Amino acid sequence: MTQDAARRRTLWQIALLSAGFLVLVAISITSIILVNRVRDDSKWVVHTVEVESQISTVLLEIRRAESAARGYLLTSQPKFLTEHETAVKRIPPSVDALAKLTTDSPAQIENSKQLRTAVELRLAEFVKAIDYVKRDDIPGGIAMLRDGSSAVVQRVVEVAAAMSAEEDRLLQLRTAAADRSQTLSAVVTTAGSGLVLLLAGASIFLVRRSTQARDEAEQQLRDNNLYLEATVETRTADLREANEEIQRFAYIVSHDLRSPLVNIMGFTSELEELRTDIFTRIAKYSRAAAITSVAPEPIGDANPADAPELQAEDKQLSQDFSEALGFIKSSIGKMDRLISAILNLTREGRRDFHPVEIDARELIETIISSTAHQASESNTQIRVEPLPGVVSDRLALEQIFSNLIDNALKYLKPGTPGDILIKGRQKLGFVVFEIIDNGRGIDPKDHSRIFDLFRRAGLQDRQGQGIGLAHVRALVRRLGGTINVSSELHEGSTFTVTLPARWNFGTQGKEV
Repeated sequence: MTQDAARRRTLWQIALLSAGFLVLVAISITSIILVNRVRDDSKWVVHTVEVESQISTVLLEIRRAESAARGYLLTSQPKFLTEHETAVKRIPPSVDALAKLTTDSPAQIENSKQLRTAVELRLAEFVKAIDYVKRDDIPGGIAMLRDGSSAVVQRVVEVAAAMSAEEDRLLQLRTAAADRSQTLSAVVTTAGSGLVLLLAGASIFLVRRSTQARDEAEQQLRDNNLYLEATVETRTADLREANEEIQRFAYIVSHDLRSPLVNIMGFTSELEELRTDIFTRIAKYSRAAAITSVAPEPIGDANPADAPELQAEDKQLSQDFSEALGFIKSSIGKMDRLISAILNLTREGRRDFHPVEIDARELIETIISSTAHQASESNTQIRVEPLPGVVSDRLALEQIFSNLIDNALKYLKPGTPGDILIKGRQKLGFVVFEIIDNGRGIDPKDHSRIFDLFRRAGLQDRQGQGIGLAHVRALVRRLGGTINVSSELHEGSTFTVTLPARWNFGTQGKEV
């Protein structure tokens, strides 16, 4: 699967997850809204039922009061009077409760006012009828109830019927609204559930495809790893063979260069020995040519003490000749040292390493003791912090740290007492050593070149051929580690060497 396809599949999965999340949020919000609407609609339905119940309560209390009053008029028994008074007391609160329940409808508010007026008239009639009984005019009370109450009673019944009709109308509307809300809630829930199931199915499909693609990629990766391991082994073998061939070539070339170099040095020495004789004869011929009247003296082996003095031009020629020979001999010496360095590097590349348990602090203190005189002359203190142990090649570590400490002593800042700190730590199966100095520092643009063969950086006021750090890097690489430098001009330098804590033959290899 290509990267574009994997990216598109990932985007689709993210889009589906986002869509599913949005759908769930939308369904949840819509369901909450619809549930609240259904609750409100149901509340209004219940409210309508409560109003109708309260209308019935008011009418029932009026009938009870009327029945008790008639019973009292007919029998004059006190119990009917008590029942009448109890019913009358309950009528005004019932009317007040009904008026409070119907404040949501302007029509019902008006009906409540009319009902209250009619009820008050009816209650007044009850009071008059009871007064007739108390004056022992029972026939008059009965006649009053019979003749004057029909219109008031009819009015109470009409208003109560109007209020019931209005509540029936509201009940139908509110029931229909509640039914619509419930239906809409069910539709939204069903549609949302279906959409969620659809998104879940699409997600499962994409996940299965991703799993299949991942399994194929893992299988391909395993195949590639097998192929890569074989390729790496083949390439490593080729590189080692090529490196060994280069080392053999360097050894042969360096060795063969020694022969003509020795011849050049020999002939240069012979020229130096003949210089005195040559210029002595030149002086004699020059003097003989100047005195034409005198025959020249025979030229033979002359005593250098009896040699005539050279003229100015011949003396300058003699000095130039001596200087040229000096340059030749100096160049020959430098070339000889470079050839020796190349031979040492090739020998080191062929040497097998032997890992042993090494006390790093003891090894470095031994190196420091061998440089104690040099450190004393330069007024330099060398501090060593506790160092971790390491399993590696002892000779290689001695050469690495000897070169680094020697460089730190060699390139101190003029006029400043030297301070060199060596410390180390363990890190994930490796040991990290740091050699920190307060010397003249290295320009950042030269950080990489100082590890190249025959390359040096900064002021060239110290002896050296540019071989030490190249040798150090070659050894560190063969030990399976790395070396780098952190430095600024006039700010000192920090060389960091990272090595495996336990080097073994399996990691041994020649630098490639």
